[in-house]
Amino acid sequence: MTNINTEANTAAPALKGQGKKLFIKTYGCQMNVYDSERMAEAMGSDGYTQVDSAEAADMVLINTCHIREKASEKLYSDLGRLRKLKKDKPDLKIGVAGCVAQAEGAEILRRAPQVDVVVGPQAYHRLPAMARAARAGQTQQLDTDFPTEDKFDNLPSARAARGPMAFLTVQEGCDKFCAFCVVPYTRGSEVSRPAARILDEARSLVDRGVRDITLLGQNVNAYHGAGTQGDLTLAGLIGALAKVDGLLRIRYTTSHPNDMGDDLIAAHGEVPQLMPYLHLPVQSGSDKILKAMNRKHTAEQYLRLIERIRAARPDILLSSDFIAGFPGETDSDHAATMDLIRQVGFGAAYSFKYSARPGTPAAEKGEVDGDIADARLQEMQALLSTQQYALQATMVGREVGVLYEKAGRLDEQLVGKSDHLHAVHVTDPAGKIGELVRVKITASVTNSLKGQRIG
Repeated sequence: MTNINTEANTAAPALKGQGKKLFIKTYGCQMNVYDSERMAEAMGSDGYTQVDSAEAADMVLINTCHIREKASEKLYSDLGRLRKLKKDKPDLKIGVAGCVAQAEGAEILRRAPQVDVVVGPQAYHRLPAMARAARAGQTQQLDTDFPTEDKFDNLPSARAARGPMAFLTVQEGCDKFCAFCVVPYTRGSEVSRPAARILDEARSLVDRGVRDITLLGQNVNAYHGAGTQGDLTLAGLIGALAKVDGLLRIRYTTSHPNDMGDDLIAAHGEVPQLMPYLHLPVQSGSDKILKAMNRKHTAEQYLRLIERIRAARPDILLSSDFIAGFPGETDSDHAATMDLIRQVGFGAAYSFKYSARPGTPAAEKGEVDGDIADARLQEMQALLSTQQYALQATMVGREVGVLYEKAGRLDEQLVGKSDHLHAVHVTDPAGKIGELVRVKITASVTNSLKGQRIG
C-alpha cells in the first residue's frame, strides 16, 4: 500500500529539508548498513545532514531487521522512547524502514501513532517525498510496495565514502525459501543489478578513497546481472571489478552453498583482489534437519564443497551460520552439527538459538525445549570460539596485508582489517587511514590481532 500525496512528490523547495538534521539507527546485516547509507544520501540530496543522536535530529529513522526474534519488540521499545522525545519536540518526524516495516507496516502505524513514515526496503528511494509530505502535515506515510522502477536508478549517483571500506549491493532477494527465513517475503525474489551500474558505483567509491569493497546480496553468489555480452555471474563481476584501478580488495556475502559455481571457486585462486575469506552458511550438520530447513543440500555435499574451495585457495578463512534447536532437532542431530564444525574448522561463525519467524513454514512446527536449545547453543559456541582463537593464534609470526581503517585507542595506533578480515592493531606514527601496508603479526588477543609494520 502506498500513501504518498502527488503534491508532496512535486513540492516546492520550501518543503525540502534544508538545514534539517537526520539520525538513523540501524539494526541487522550489512545490507541494512548499506541501505541506511543510501537513505542518508537520498535525504542528503533533499537538504538533510546526519547527526549522531536522536535528540539533535529533526527526523529519526529506524532501519529494522526481521531475521532474529524480538525484532518487533526492539522497534516498539525504540518508538516508546521516541514518543517521549516527540512530546518535547512536536515537529520531530519519526520513520521506520527495513524488513519489519515491510512485514508489519500498517500495524506499526496503528500501534505507534507517533510514527510519520513507514517504508519498505524496496521503496526507500521514495523516502524524501514521504518526508516532505509528513512535514507538510499530511497523513501518515506508508509505502511497502515492490515498485516496478529500480530504486537504484532513483538514488543519488554519487556515493559518499565513509572510510576506505564500503559495502555495495549487487543482488537483492532470495528464491531459496529456507523454512526458517523471512527474506523472500520481506525482500522479494532474486534480482541482480546490471554490471555497468555496479562498476560505475564502484568507481565512484574508489574516487572517494575506498580501497576495499564487499559485494552484498541476500544470496549474492546467485548474481546474474546484465553485462555487455550477456549476463555475468558473480565470478565474472568480480573479474570486471578487479580491473577497476585503485580497488585493492574485493569480498562478498552472503552465499548459499548451492550457488558456488566452478568459476566462483576458481576465482578464489585466480583473482588477487579477491580476499581469502568466505562466509558460507550451512545452518546444520544433520541431513534430516537440513531437509526440514529446505536447504536442498546435505552435510556431505557441504564438506566436499569446502574441500574444493580450499584446494583453490588453501589459506582461505571460512565463516558460517548455525541454528541450534531447530524444530525436530534431536541430540543426534546436534551431534552431527558439532561433528561438521570439527571437520571444517571455522575461523568465524554466527550461531543462534532458533526463533520462529511469523509466516515461515518452520513457525508451524513444535519447538525444541528452550533449556535444551540453550545448552546446545552454548556447546556450539564454545567449540566455535575455540576454533576462532586457535586460528588467530596461527597468524602470529605471519605477514599479512592490513588496510588502515581508523585510529586506535592508543596514541599513534591505527586499526585495520587483514586479508582474512581480522581486526589488526598497529602502532604506526607514519601510517595513514586508507593505506594498505604489510604487517607482521606479533600477538593474538580477544577478537583481534596485534602487529608491527614491515618496511
